[in-house]
Amino acid sequence: MHRSLLAFLLLPASALAPLSMAFAGQVPRAATSADIPISAKDRVYAADQFSNTVSVIDPANNRLLGVIRLGDPQPASLSPLYRGQLLVHGLGFAPDGKTLAVVSIGSNSVTFIDTATNAVKATTYVGRSPHEAFFTPDGRELWVTIRGEDYIAVLDTKTFAETKRIRVPAGPGMQIFSPDGAYGYVCSSFTAETVAIRLADHQIVGRIKQDSAFCPNIAASPDGKQVWLTLKDIGRVMILNARPPFNVLHTIDTGPLTNHVNFARTATDTFAYVTIGGLNVVKVFRTDSFAQIATIPVGKLPHGLWPSGDGRRIYVGLENADVIAAIDTSSNRVVAQIPVGQAPQAVVYVPNAVTTGPGIAGLTPLGLAAQAVHLTLDPVRSSSGSLSTSVSLFDQGLTQILQAAVAGLEPRKPYVLALAHLPDGSGAIEPLASFMTNPAGSAVVNAIGAIGQIGGDASGDRPRILVIVPGTTTEYGPPVQVQSRAS
Repeated sequence: MHRSLLAFLLLPASALAPLSMAFAGQVPRAATSADIPISAKDRVYAADQFSNTVSVIDPANNRLLGVIRLGDPQPASLSPLYRGQLLVHGLGFAPDGKTLAVVSIGSNSVTFIDTATNAVKATTYVGRSPHEAFFTPDGRELWVTIRGEDYIAVLDTKTFAETKRIRVPAGPGMQIFSPDGAYGYVCSSFTAETVAIRLADHQIVGRIKQDSAFCPNIAASPDGKQVWLTLKDIGRVMILNARPPFNVLHTIDTGPLTNHVNFARTATDTFAYVTIGGLNVVKVFRTDSFAQIATIPVGKLPHGLWPSGDGRRIYVGLENADVIAAIDTSSNRVVAQIPVGQAPQAVVYVPNAVTTGPGIAGLTPLGLAAQAVHLTLDPVRSSSGSLSTSVSLFDQGLTQILQAAVAGLEPRKPYVLALAHLPDGSGAIEPLASFMTNPAGSAVVNAIGAIGQIGGDASGDRPRILVIVPGTTTEYGPPVQVQSRAS
């Protein structure tokens, strides 16, 4: 046998993987780009909203390396002299993988982090309630959706300064770019319209009517042909033509609290992965026929997701479980669960984020960010297919943040999340939050206070349980959902 052929056959499987797994480019790169095999140089980042941290994961062993602390828990963050970041939520990364952009909703900021050292390079303060940010394919600009207003803030990635504002429909939710850098796509969270913007001159060249006015997330396929966006309030995905005339190609009813969408190109095809928070699943769809091919149970309130550089895995943030779930795209099964900070929102996978050294400088343990209690509220009158509500109590030290992913209620009706003292949830209640369900009968409800003693007060002799009752804080009916005893 020829010596070179023998040497090739004796190579370990890991060395052959880059050749055998070379499917095509993954988002946000073009389909013609080479895949990047998973390695210890890569990083998975999660924006932890209530611990004000960024969790950093090594995907080679699916291990949490630590967190980057950008802010403090309450009540320190309520001080008029507070200087940290608040409500860490959105993530974007530069094409060269060397810079991570972190959006904090509560402090109206974008923090630029060096991925090799985990050090903050700069912080830029922008308009009211920014939501997401992403780099243009040439790496020269960072576009930030200013969801509390009506524009995109364009930041120079060398000076980190805002250089321009692009007016768009009120409440821009997220933006993403075509892989070739020709267009940017901006959906809205307050206005039922998505716009296509030409990058060459920042002009709007297309307008597409959304089926509802609440789009939190948008993604462009690596082949440059499609744009998928999610509509959280009505539980739907819209698929758009990524090129003129930017028309609607298809719509799919996906389920309550439809959150984020992203793509993975595998050995067989390109697939869209959609997180459905009210069902605690990820649904998988073909991008040619739009047929659903899988439903993956992942855990409580899946939110952001991103593929590895070779499409072999999808990483999903579980907002009400404080976990990142890793999905194997060949089997569409969860293969790892990694603990992270409180309420992970956006998730990104950055290939070759660390080119030298271990890349753990500046990271700290989870600490208080690991402290949370996870509960479930079940329907009082359950039937086949009944949905439950997941609840998390995120410990802030002196106080707790409660978040409930409500599902299974009547659409567009008023309800109250409350504490009750009787085991069946009947009788007088202590209201925590009033809310109105969306058209899918779901909602995300928050409350803040010293409410950590659910199941018993400080003396231990007066149990309290969570309930949801129809109506208002002054006029309400019997509970429709009650905290599970198994909680």
